[in-house]
Amino acid sequence: MVDKQMRGKYTLEYKLEAVRQVKAGQSVTVVGKVLGIPSSSLSKWVRLDARGELTGANKLEGKVAAVTPEQMEIARLRAENARLKMERDIAKKAAAYFAQDVLQSTLGSGK
Repeated sequence: MVDKQMRGKYTLEYKLEAVRQVKAGQSVTVVGKVLGIPSSSLSKWVRLDARGELTGANKLEGKVAAVTPEQMEIARLRAENARLKMERDIAKKAAAYFAQDVLQSTLGSGK
């Protein structure tokens, strides 16, 4: 038997929070990965929001459990954590690059 992939059902509040994170500067890929949303869906929501057309128009919208404030906070914190990890990794690479540059200039100075 072949299992069909379940289609995600998201509340309007969840969609708006995901779009808000993208508008705040997070990449669609990072937000999608952290929140477990396909990047294509998130990109579509961002486009719809830009046109003022993002609504909870799912036929099953009323049957989907609402996202609690705690779940929203967890999603926001996960996105912030992913952003901070990315910034940390960039800073580590920059520090390693400049340390290597300093080391090379010290070795070549003839001391």
